[in-house]
Amino acid sequence: MPDEQRPQRRGGHRPSAVVSAVGRIADECGARLGRPLEVLDLGGGTGGVAVPLAEAGHHVTVVDPSPDALASLGRRAREAGIVDRITAVQGDGDSLDSVLAGRHVDLACCHGTLEFVDDPAATLHAIAQALGEGGVLSLLVSGRLSVVFAKAIAGEFGQARAALVDPSGRWGSTDPLPRRFDVDQLETLLADAGFTDVRVRGTNILGHLVPASLIDSEADRAALAELDELLVSGPGRDFLRTLGNALHVVARRD
Repeated sequence: MPDEQRPQRRGGHRPSAVVSAVGRIADECGARLGRPLEVLDLGGGTGGVAVPLAEAGHHVTVVDPSPDALASLGRRAREAGIVDRITAVQGDGDSLDSVLAGRHVDLACCHGTLEFVDDPAATLHAIAQALGEGGVLSLLVSGRLSVVFAKAIAGEFGQARAALVDPSGRWGSTDPLPRRFDVDQLETLLADAGFTDVRVRGTNILGHLVPASLIDSEADRAALAELDELLVSGPGRDFLRTLGNALHVVARRD
């Protein structure tokens, strides 16, 4: 699964709001445990999440099928002086048992990966087994309703309908994503895998709907990000969370 195929990286990086949220989660877990965390980053690629976590003092095991992505991660780790806190392993969800060799992690990140795996339910079960009791999952996936709205606004009504009714949330045979997710679907998958306290938050609600020609500067991007934050924290947030181009889920393993 090359990095360039992952939906949130087509813009160049993961949403900074999500990276910041993961940092806060790690801070909270670290304060509770009184030590640096053991972190698993499944599909972590070039280290958009892993590098900041390692810089904060945590040990991160990145499991990714792409040797090119892992090579880039290695270069970033050397440049940041955190080689001793990042372990890079070529593999996928099926290899977690052998990678961790019985170790449990405190925090697991799975960002832009569940869309591409053969069996999302099996991958979530493997992550749950890798987490210790009380461990936390940060999951980032592409949302179905966001592409329905985007296609409809663009006048591509057939593709909007296809994305809405297709079981995998795809708008056609040339759709680059194998699947997208609904909130209800995610909650069911996570409950079946043994996760509780599931919280779903939409990200990039407006950014993918606004024409790129209208976003000319960093100030424009910052204004959109602020508006997104207000939308998901204000009135109507329970509905608006479903419209995020990505859905960020935080859940706990009991």
